[in-house]
Amino acid sequence: MSVGSVSLCEGEKALGEPLSPSTPSTLVGSVSQDTEAGSPSAIKRSWLSRLVSRRSSIGARSDSNSSSPPPKKDHYTTVTTCLDESPGGYSQVATFQSSDPNFLQYRGFSYLHCRVLLSLQHEVERLEHQLDELDRWDKGHDGERKLESKSKDESRSPADLARGFYEPHMKKTRPTILHELKGKLLEYDELLLKTKEMASLHRPTKRDYESVRSFFRDKEPIVRPEAQFIRRREDIVTLRTGRESAGFDGFVEVGLGKLDRFLSKSFGSRVVQNVFLTPELRAKCKDGDVDYYAPSRINALVNIIITIVIFILLIMPVVIMYEVTNLGQRQSALDAIGVLIVFTLIFGMAISSLTTAKRQELFGASAAYCAVLVVFIGNFGVQQVAIMQQ
Repeated sequence: MSVGSVSLCEGEKALGEPLSPSTPSTLVGSVSQDTEAGSPSAIKRSWLSRLVSRRSSIGARSDSNSSSPPPKKDHYTTVTTCLDESPGGYSQVATFQSSDPNFLQYRGFSYLHCRVLLSLQHEVERLEHQLDELDRWDKGHDGERKLESKSKDESRSPADLARGFYEPHMKKTRPTILHELKGKLLEYDELLLKTKEMASLHRPTKRDYESVRSFFRDKEPIVRPEAQFIRRREDIVTLRTGRESAGFDGFVEVGLGKLDRFLSKSFGSRVVQNVFLTPELRAKCKDGDVDYYAPSRINALVNIIITIVIFILLIMPVVIMYEVTNLGQRQSALDAIGVLIVFTLIFGMAISSLTTAKRQELFGASAAYCAVLVVFIGNFGVQQVAIMQQ
């Protein structure tokens, strides 16, 4: 019994698997008895137990040696300027106005532009009058050579002015007046063109203007005397270029805001914000005082609505006129024409309200729409007459 156990232990050492130090005698004795008894199942279990223990020890060593590296920190994540975290004052106003292009509203100072233009215009006219008066004097007092030659004018005019050739109120020579006119005209032209550019800027929509005014009224980021510029609505301009359907876009945004507040209050759902707000827009204002919507998603919704409206305006009158003309009565043709007139008016109103189409574009679209319906009435009427004759 002891010899068998020693030989088994040596075999295990040869395989490189030491016995468990907790129960050496039990394991050796049981294996020795099974080996002496010649039981194949006992030998199979012993080899299986050594294989499992070897695999578990290798796995433990590999787990202890290999440690997973910490996740790499992303240093280029999106950074959003939050309106709630601004220091206040003019910094808060600038953060609010830069958060959305619709809030870029400032005074155009159209009155002051006109005042400065009038002042420069008067100065140019005064120099113009002096130049005309000097030309007439030289023409009537043997000074035609100075009018014909630029070099003679530059050389003789200072001497004539010094010796009292001109009248006492003529204090400047022609070259001096032209030099002053050059500077005044350049200044006048620059301001005139700048005023034209300012006049071409769009006025903010009522909704956008009320949003900015409500911000100043509710938040009061700056002192009231310095915030009075927002009250001059007729002088406020926006840097946002005109949109194709700005009015309808604003109507859609107002409807989405009301729907979001209703769903949030009644069901606690923020599905509108999840659909029409990006993560950056949600981070701009966390207190919910300002509603930001992604312009691309609003435009997509507006395009879907306009497509549905056009589809209805094209299909519905055709179906109605088909039902009317199918009656086969004399009055049916007049009814079909009445349907044509009504839907043409509805189509023109829809184009006018949903887009910023010009007058000629509105006229052309309405005429094309009416022509399509007229063609349908004519073709269906001819087919109906042919069927009745057969």
